[in-house]
Amino acid sequence: MTPALRLPPPPLPLPIPNPNPNGRKHITPPFLSRPSSTPAPSPFPISSPSAKRRISCSQKRTAPARYAVLGAGFAGLSVAWHLFKHSPRESRVCVDIYDEVGVGGGASGASGGLLHPYSPKAKVLWRGGECWKECLKLLTVAEGAVQAKGLTLDASSFNFDKPIVLRRGILRPATTEKNAEILKENAQNCLQSCTLEVLDGDAAHCRVPNLHVPFNSAIYMPQAMNIHPKKYLQALFLACLNFTEGTTASDCEEREMKLYRLSVSSFHELAGKYDAVIVCLGAKYNTLLELKGKLPLRTCRGVIAQLQLPNLDISGEYPNDSPSILSDAWLAFQGPQSVLMGSTWDWNSRNYSSEVTPEELSKAFEELLPKASTVYPAINRWELAGARAGLRAMPPLTPLGSLPLLGCVNDLVEGRSGCDYWLVGGLGARGLLYHGLLGKLMAHAVISSDATVLPSELTSWKQTKLVGTS
Repeated sequence: MTPALRLPPPPLPLPIPNPNPNGRKHITPPFLSRPSSTPAPSPFPISSPSAKRRISCSQKRTAPARYAVLGAGFAGLSVAWHLFKHSPRESRVCVDIYDEVGVGGGASGASGGLLHPYSPKAKVLWRGGECWKECLKLLTVAEGAVQAKGLTLDASSFNFDKPIVLRRGILRPATTEKNAEILKENAQNCLQSCTLEVLDGDAAHCRVPNLHVPFNSAIYMPQAMNIHPKKYLQALFLACLNFTEGTTASDCEEREMKLYRLSVSSFHELAGKYDAVIVCLGAKYNTLLELKGKLPLRTCRGVIAQLQLPNLDISGEYPNDSPSILSDAWLAFQGPQSVLMGSTWDWNSRNYSSEVTPEELSKAFEELLPKASTVYPAINRWELAGARAGLRAMPPLTPLGSLPLLGCVNDLVEGRSGCDYWLVGGLGARGLLYHGLLGKLMAHAVISSDATVLPSELTSWKQTKLVGTS
């Protein structure tokens, strides 16, 4: 067998400054160290049958476009994928992803995974049709990568023993008479790609046995689904790797990607290395010196409880074909005896940890269980089995709703030396729905170096004077 061909990155003009001037601890596995001015073998070597052909093509081209993506959650991996996909043909593209907790280790990987394009009142969210379409595209890409099973090096640690997508639908019972009327009215304007059905109590009980429908009305979303967030993100990362290995790239394209399990505390740590840096850090944007306290975002910690049905209680198993449930607390069923219950809202928290203390878990369970049992009383028979948490970055309210923040933040960076700095932030609790479209939009802006291609409603936050700027 022909050995894998390694293409080292071209020599870089400036050595990276000391990333740890204050003695801050970084997670630095030996196989993923911070890039230096001395070329080193890629932790994900380029290897494909067309490698020789791509070398001859690359000899005719200039240096590659080099991008740094900060964050390996929904936004970061979507941006990385779309940078590869939408860069010009016969171009060379290198993407370095920085995330100290790895792929899906932050709030994205800890999310509940319920996917649909509607508000609690069943209104279509901002660009809901486009967001839904682009998200489904990425889900297809991720599922295809898993089916291909092209696991290499670090990606071989990913476990895809269970499906990353559960297509079981979602049901929302009405909670008041007024709410029932609102849901019924808004359902008439649903998307054709994700329809809404108005059910009476009997029809809702057919979908979910033991469901409590106090106002004899519910909304059913048959195309909505449950996603396993961390497994999905690992699969999307694998799909990006497939680009670099030539399995999806055109003949004369060259793609390279590396993951660095490191934190970045200042843009100056990356000076001279990249053509563009895209910040997709969620609530951790505040750990960047240049952005700390300067964005109109609020933090909110959410705790999700994992419940399981006692083994002896077979009669209480949740049907495999029954939908998940939305209410004041949601229930995302993972199987007949496993469910996620969420979520709490701890505003202005600074707790970034995905770990949940016993006290925090007890408090969350006491808060969520009464809400969930109002619509599904049988949940009281289930037992607490664990928990996970994440810190969301919540955007401000606008006339169009709570919209994410996109834009170029060059004005916040002194001495940027030709590098452009971009932000994808404030996805809040809708990161799964928004990430496909936002990643595509941001990739187009980065590749063209043109912020005007971004929707004005997502960049209008820059018209307001940023906190802490002159």
